[in-house]
Amino acid sequence: MYRRRGPAVTVLGLLGVLCVLLAGAGQAQATGYRYWSFWDRDGSAWVYASQGPSTARPSDGDVQGFRFSVSEDSQDSAKPRGAASFDSICAATAARGGEKRVALVIDFGTAQDAPSGETPPKPRTACARVADDATSAEALAAVAKPLRYNNQALLCSIAGYPKTGCGEQVSSSKDTESKGAESKSKGAEKGSAAASDGGGPSVGLIAGGAVVVVLGAAAVWQARRRRG
Repeated sequence: MYRRRGPAVTVLGLLGVLCVLLAGAGQAQATGYRYWSFWDRDGSAWVYASQGPSTARPSDGDVQGFRFSVSEDSQDSAKPRGAASFDSICAATAARGGEKRVALVIDFGTAQDAPSGETPPKPRTACARVADDATSAEALAAVAKPLRYNNQALLCSIAGYPKTGCGEQVSSSKDTESKGAESKSKGAEKGSAAASDGGGPSVGLIAGGAVVVVLGAAAVWQARRRRG
């Protein structure tokens, strides 16, 4: 005999939908790290450096960059912005025997990536003239003091920014990552922050709540049917 399964099937189906919605809401959150990344200029493109600044030894005429951002890993890390030409950055710095010139691009990042209570300085460039055997860290120290390192020799701060923190883990929404924020105005940034930081419930919460309401209605309908 054919048995009617309407309410049970409906409930199970809606439970599946709820799981999918909640999983999607969880995937919208990403865990990253707030830190200074180090880059080499290869022609017209930035390439993530294969060595740290304390061991890398650039040559005269090299261009290197530092970018502060929140990133999941090196593949996701934001690149330095702005002009990155050795000729333009070091045009006023004459060559000297026994020394080398290294063009540096220092990008302090966006307001979204800044630690709480801090405002990033504007990106800047500098031409460091240092000894021939100097490391990238020494070139940076020549033009952007004070620098701050942690006890694992991780670069934490350039020119005093940020004042606190060092490579700390942070959770951020994919919708407010620094790469997307670079194209927004300050007004749009405030609107985005209000929407994600308490301006209203998340999409996942709304969707989950809607499914719970439907499940409740289905249960009530099934109970009434049994009593009838």
